[in-house]
Amino acid sequence: MPTGNTYQTCMAELGDGGEGNGTSPSTEELLLCISSKYDNASSSTDNSIDTLFLIYAASIVFFMQAGFAMISAGCVRLNNVQNTLLKNLLDACGASLGFYSIGYAFAWGGSTDPATATTTFIGTQNFFLVGVEDESFWLFQFAFCATSATIVAGALAERCQMTAYLAYSLVLAAFVYPVVVHSIWSPSGFLSATKPEDPLFGVGVVDFAGSSVVHLTGGATALIATLILGPRTGRFYDLRGKPLEKAKDFPGHSLSLQMLGVFILWFGWYGFNAGSTISITTGENYLIASHAAICTTLGGAAGAIMTLFLHTIVEERLTGEVKFNLQYAMNGCLSGLVSVTAGCAVIESWASVVIGLVSGLLYLVSSKFLVKRRIDDAVDAIPVHMVNGIWGCLSVGFFAEPALMEHVYGSSEHVGWFYSWGRGSIDGRLLACQLIGCLFVCGWITITMAPFFWFLHYLGYLRADTLEEVVGLDVEYTGGLMDMHIQSQNEAEAKMEDYVSEYLKRRDERMYIKKQYNTGAGNIFSGSLNRQQARRSGGDDLHAHSVHGMSVLRPNSQGIEALDLNGRRTSSSERLSAMNRSNSNETDPNNVQSQPESVL
Repeated sequence: MPTGNTYQTCMAELGDGGEGNGTSPSTEELLLCISSKYDNASSSTDNSIDTLFLIYAASIVFFMQAGFAMISAGCVRLNNVQNTLLKNLLDACGASLGFYSIGYAFAWGGSTDPATATTTFIGTQNFFLVGVEDESFWLFQFAFCATSATIVAGALAERCQMTAYLAYSLVLAAFVYPVVVHSIWSPSGFLSATKPEDPLFGVGVVDFAGSSVVHLTGGATALIATLILGPRTGRFYDLRGKPLEKAKDFPGHSLSLQMLGVFILWFGWYGFNAGSTISITTGENYLIASHAAICTTLGGAAGAIMTLFLHTIVEERLTGEVKFNLQYAMNGCLSGLVSVTAGCAVIESWASVVIGLVSGLLYLVSSKFLVKRRIDDAVDAIPVHMVNGIWGCLSVGFFAEPALMEHVYGSSEHVGWFYSWGRGSIDGRLLACQLIGCLFVCGWITITMAPFFWFLHYLGYLRADTLEEVVGLDVEYTGGLMDMHIQSQNEAEAKMEDYVSEYLKRRDERMYIKKQYNTGAGNIFSGSLNRQQARRSGGDDLHAHSVHGMSVLRPNSQGIEALDLNGRRTSSSERLSAMNRSNSNETDPNNVQSQPESVL
């Protein structure tokens, strides 16, 4: 059969084959064949372009993981960098496995076609991607899922155990986040604006790229986890658990990494928002994508400028000095990007500037409020993602423009409240839907993630040992003892040297206890029991997660001074000496004295 061009192909299929044997097809048949071939080729080309578009957008969104990692690494102290980076990696790994196995099925299973969708609470098909034809769509949705999971990581930095990170990543990606996606984005969701019949209040929840679905979900999870986990040691309370008059700042070790992370996130947001058109070849979706990118740019810029200059003005009024705070400017930029995510395709460009300006104000107020309430968010993920995720979703109810709503969602009956006023109406149905969507996300996260984090806390898997927290989690989890306890240059480093020394001594004691247990000598689990009791009691003292049950721990010239459970002052050197005496007794075959019940 000839394959040179469409004409020859059609002639061969219709019977002539180009040999002039008198059986030439009619002109009508030939035109129909050529038209059909062209349509098939055009459809195949469109599908290829859309697949490439989705893969490219998913790659850009996934690159945001590097941005989150840089921000988290820059915001923590030097002795927690490796641990923080590893946990960001675990977020992405856990999210991929959870979303592949059951998460995608719960979110989109059997409901991607609006023509056949029926309202359900959760998807029921395509587990382990069985029956999924367009796997590029899974990749794009996974990148969103990983973003939501990673938002939580920064808020819990410097004090959360590695096991908890991997556990919550799996749970969030496999079940909690997919239910939110299904409810708001899937045509089968009860809140969805793409629902084919009878959407909520005739319009549904309009969240084009995920202010509520992604950012509010991650931010609300971060708030719950932070409340249960508690603040970093020394942030709001001293080592005896007494509130400090003024919160102690824990500045990150690298503003350069933070700035790099912000620019990576800003870049990734173009894939996040513009990529949410899904298909670039359908209708005038290319115009929607470009408009979404413009609004993204303006929202981020307005948020940064508002936060920077508003904070500068307030500081000047309070202190008389003009100070430009880079960290506030960076977080203000991210707040603006979060706030325009929901409506980037249905708001006008001037509205994105207004929304960004408001987001900067909300960030400043909410960040100060968290500090006042002694809620320790290491990277300000809660003000950026939760507070401005709510504002971004609600802003659509005010600023959704009729022509853009018609273009994107096929209906302009219910639009933003301000445009309804212009029509001589006070139609607030869209705003009501947006409010209900926010309440649903917050409620769902609370009833699922709060018990989950409480359970981890009860088992002792949530918070790291407090002494490990003081010396840095890199010591425990990555084996990086660093050089700060060797090169002490000032008083702060000298104090850290004492903490590191104490940690090493306690680790030796734990090894001794474990050795004693393996040989069946003595009641050596008293310290472990004290540890569990302290954890369950939720105490704020430095001993709360220590295997030694010490109530006070402070450095002095002789070492680390401590009070035992009986109120007697002891020192690490005394305990270590007791341990060494016990070791010598154990190794001396002529020494038949009984071993001490505890070296603690």
